[in-house]
Amino acid sequence: MNKLIVSPSPHAHTQENVPRLMYGVIISMLPAFAVSIYFFGMGMIIVTAVSIFSCIAFEYLIQKYMLKVKPTHLDGSAFLTGLLLAFCLPANIPFWMIMIGAIVAIGIGKMTFGGLGNNIFNPALVGRVFLFVSFPAAMTSYPEPGQWLTYMDAVTGATPLGILKEGIGNHTATELVGQAPGYMDLFIGKMMGSAGEVAAIALLLGLGYMLVRRIITWHIPVSILGTVAVFTGFLWLINPQQFADPLFHLLTGGLMLGAIYMATDYVTSPMTKKGMLIYGVLIGILTVIIRILGAYPEGVQFAILIMNAFVPLLNKYFKPRRFGKEVQHG
Repeated sequence: MNKLIVSPSPHAHTQENVPRLMYGVIISMLPAFAVSIYFFGMGMIIVTAVSIFSCIAFEYLIQKYMLKVKPTHLDGSAFLTGLLLAFCLPANIPFWMIMIGAIVAIGIGKMTFGGLGNNIFNPALVGRVFLFVSFPAAMTSYPEPGQWLTYMDAVTGATPLGILKEGIGNHTATELVGQAPGYMDLFIGKMMGSAGEVAAIALLLGLGYMLVRRIITWHIPVSILGTVAVFTGFLWLINPQQFADPLFHLLTGGLMLGAIYMATDYVTSPMTKKGMLIYGVLIGILTVIIRILGAYPEGVQFAILIMNAFVPLLNKYFKPRRFGKEVQHG
C-alpha cells in the first residue's frame, strides 16, 4: 500500500536545485575563463585544472573519511569554489600553493562550518586570503599577458592598482594612471592581475547571463559598483592629482569579480533586498577605504569577508516577510 505523506505548508514547486544553480554560475563564468586563457594561455589552464580538481577531491575525502557523511562533491559547489579560487590567483602560481589554497577553502572555509549552506565566509575568498597572507611574493607576482606557453617562468609586472599605490607619493594620480594600460585594455583584460579578474567585459557578460536566468538579483553587484563609483568620483573631484577617477577603480583589481561572483554567494549574503543593498554599500565603502588608506592596493576581498561576518546581523534586522502574512494597504 502506497502511503501519501503530507508535509506542513508552505509548499513551493520549482525546478531549481543546488546543481542547477551552481552550474548556471559556472556557465556564466565561461566568457571570463576564455578571455583569461587568451591572455595567459597554459598558465590559466593549469591553475584552473589544479584548483578545481583539488577542491572536488578534498571535499570528497573530508566528507567520506573524516565526517563520515555522503559526499556531495559532484553537486557543483566544489567545482565552483575551485573555479572562483583559480580566478583569484596569478596564472603563474606554483601548483602546490593552489592545492594549499583549495584545502583551506574547502576544509576551513566550508567543511569546518558543516558544509554547503552553513559556512559563514565565502570559501574561495578564505583560500585566497590565506595564500595572500602566507605567500605574499607569489600572490603579487602577476604574469604579463601574451605568454601563452609559459607557466611558472613567465615575465611578471605590477598591476594597475599596484602602480597607483606604490607611486602615489612621488607622482600625481594622473601620471600614474597614464603609466597603466589604457581604459580599453583594462576593459578587455589586457593587463596584469589575477587570472580571472582582468576582463571586465567578460565578467559583465556573465552578470547579464545570471540576471536573465534569475540566478542572482541586481542589488548586490550594482550597490557595490555604484558605491565605489560614487565615493571614488567624489574624491577625484576634490583632488584629481591624488585620487584616480572612478572608471579606473571600477575596471582594475578584483572589484568586478568580487561584486558579481563573490559577494553574491547565496550562503554568505543577506536574504532580503534591503539587506543586500546595505551589504553592498558597506562592501563598496570598505573597498574604497582599504584601497585609499590601507597598505594593500586591493581591498574588495577583505571587504567581502568582513561583511560576511555581519550577514547574520543583517538577516536578523531585515527579515523576509513570512509566507502567508497579510500585507497592510493604504
